[in-house]
This record gives sequence, structure tokens and C-alpha cells, in this order.
Amino acid sequence: MALCFDGQINKAKAAALGRVCLPRVSSATDGARGFRRPQGACYHSATALKKTRCGACGRVHRGWYDRRERWVRDLACGDLRIYLEVEVRRVYCRRCGKVKREQLDFLADNPFYTKRFAYYVGRRCRSATVKDIAEELHLDWETVKELDKQYMRAQLARTPTPGPKVIGIDEISIRKGHDYRIVVSDLLRGRAIWFGGQDRKQASMKQFYEWLGEKRAKRIRLAVMDMWKAFYNATKQAAPNAAILYDKFHVMRHLGEALDEVRKAEYARLKGQDRKFIKGQKYTLLSRRENLSLKGRRALKTLLAANKRLNTAYMLKESFGQLWSYEREGWARRFFENWRASLKWQRLKPYEEFAEMIDRHWDGIAAYCKPENKVPLGFVEGLNNKIRVIQRRAYGLRDEEYLRLKVLTCMLPAL
Repeated sequence: MALCFDGQINKAKAAALGRVCLPRVSSATDGARGFRRPQGACYHSATALKKTRCGACGRVHRGWYDRRERWVRDLACGDLRIYLEVEVRRVYCRRCGKVKREQLDFLADNPFYTKRFAYYVGRRCRSATVKDIAEELHLDWETVKELDKQYMRAQLARTPTPGPKVIGIDEISIRKGHDYRIVVSDLLRGRAIWFGGQDRKQASMKQFYEWLGEKRAKRIRLAVMDMWKAFYNATKQAAPNAAILYDKFHVMRHLGEALDEVRKAEYARLKGQDRKFIKGQKYTLLSRRENLSLKGRRALKTLLAANKRLNTAYMLKESFGQLWSYEREGWARRFFENWRASLKWQRLKPYEEFAEMIDRHWDGIAAYCKPENKVPLGFVEGLNNKIRVIQRRAYGLRDEEYLRLKVLTCMLPAL
């Protein structure tokens, strides 16, 4: 599609090329049409009302160097692609010492597309792959990615990051080989605020607090994390006023791993037909009963009836979640001591090791009993699941800056 200029519209030629002729779009105001077309590369003094802004440094000039007409892709009209033909000037910038293209607010960073078209591409990329959008809009793959980056940077620019009071800390794997990056989220506002580091060591965690600043770090009152020592040490050093709370889902994951070790031990102990009740039931045991299908519940009932030790381990796992329902630390501690006492004579060594781990990290678990620490613990794990969906949808992201923008904007509202 094309927009024709100066009223000189050749409708027959446009129809032959399959274009739509629309009124001319110019970067100049009405008063700016008194500008002369340059002869060669010469500088023109200001003879119009319109000022020309340098596209590199933003300095405003009252003259222009030369001008040309350019096609710029805009939002489609139905199944028709629309291109605007606009007049773009160049200016000799005294500050830069070079000839630069003028800055036009309605154009994207890629000057061949309008900003609203770039935002449309960005909105589509929130729920689809770059490859699918490139095929749908007949664009190059790299072009779609760069337009999506501009959209996400605009999202971040419109959403400032105030000092967080409650943060969630976790790590994600960006590729095979234990290559990790740290993700920090604001649990009260429900959004990721930092993505970075080179691994999950203490030095990488310190980078977040350096980015946040000493003043805002001291205002953090609660930090939710897993039981990784590096996160604990860095937080205690940079945010001394923050209470440490260990994430319930990470604690329960350790208990699930202990249950799975019991299942493996029972499978190795049994022989012949007795194994058939355990084989293939790993996720049936690890899932909560209310999340199982009817078939899964029947398989679980059969398994627990056939193996007493697995029945005991499963019931202990299901009851342990009650620990986070207490509002006083003394009651929570009494429940835990009773739960640990029930392990006696059960020959469940993985559970005994789990109980010892809970005892060592008790302060970080009991912190949830305080009313001011009743924060949504599921957000950190939900954010992790969302990041994994982004990675799986793209079959992995090699561009780490693109992944960083995706993580930081996945919880922000669309523009």
C-alpha cells in the first residue's frame, strides 16, 4: 500500500501495483512546506516554522540538510498491508559533527515501521513465537525480535521500579550445564524487577543489591527464597533489616524427593508381582490427592492399600503442609515435634534427614507465622513456570538480553 504526495495521484498506476492511495503524510507542518529542495549535499538555512531534531543527540535545529521520501509500514487494514509515504529530513548536527536523520516521534527505532505497528508486533509476541509472527506479517525474524524489544523497553519505561518491601529470590536455568541466572521479584506488586548474574553464587546475588542501592536495600523487610546459602548470606549482608522466609514450595519439594526415595527403596526391596503396584506411580504419589483424576485416585488407593510403608510416607507428606497454617511459632513448633516423633520406628531414613534439615532452617520457616509475613508464596513458583513456558515456546533463547526483557515484562500489562 502507498500514500501519494502533493496531490499527484496516479490511480491507474497504483491500482496496477495493488496499492491504496491515501492523502500525503509529511513530517513537516503546513508552514514548513516553504522549504526548498536541496541541490546536492548542501545545508539550507531555516525558512520555515518547523524545527528539525537530530535523531542521535536530540538537539533541535532550525534548518535541514536534505530530505527524501520513505515508505513506512503501518497497521494493516483488514488483510491489506498499509504503507505510509512520509517525508524524512536529514540535518547537519553541530553537536555530533555529522549529518543525521531527523527524529520523528511516530516512527519506531527501525525507521521503516511506525511505533504503533511496533507495539502491535510486541503485543502479538506476548502469546506467540517470533517465527509465527514473522510468517503472519511477512517480516524478517530479526525485525520482529527488534520490534518486540522496543515494545518491552517501552513497557519498562512506563513502569518505574520503586523500592520493594518484600522480595522473592529464585534462580532459573537458561541452558544445559548448570548455567543459572537469578530472578528477583516484588511480591507485593506481583512483578519481576531484576534478572542477572552469571550464576547463583553470592557474588551474583550481590549485583542485585548494588543495582538496588544501599538506601533501598535497607528498606526491605522480608526476603522469600529457597534454602540456598549464597542467597541467605548476600541478603543478610546487604539488607540487614530483612527477615528471611523460606519458600513453602521449595520445602515441600524436598519432602517430595524424600518420598520418591522411599518409593525407589520399596521397589528395589520387592520382587515379582508385588512391584506392579509401584511401577509408574511416581507422579501419583507426588501429586496432591485433589489434583488427581478419577483414574489416578483409584491407582493411589490401590497402591497405598498394597504397601504399608508407602502409605505411611504418603500420609506424613500430606499432613506436613499443615505447618504453614499456624499463626504462632509455638504451635507450629509443637506440630513439627509431633510430626518428627511419628517417624520413630518407621524406618524412613529420607524423612529423618528431611526433619533434620527443617530443624536447621527452622527460623526461616517459622517466620511465616508472623502476621506481617503472610505474603503470597506461590508467586515465585508461578513466575518460574511462566519463564519456563517462554523458554519452551521459543525452544530456548540464545539472546540473553531478549530473555531478560521477556522475564521483566511477562507480568506487566500490555500497552
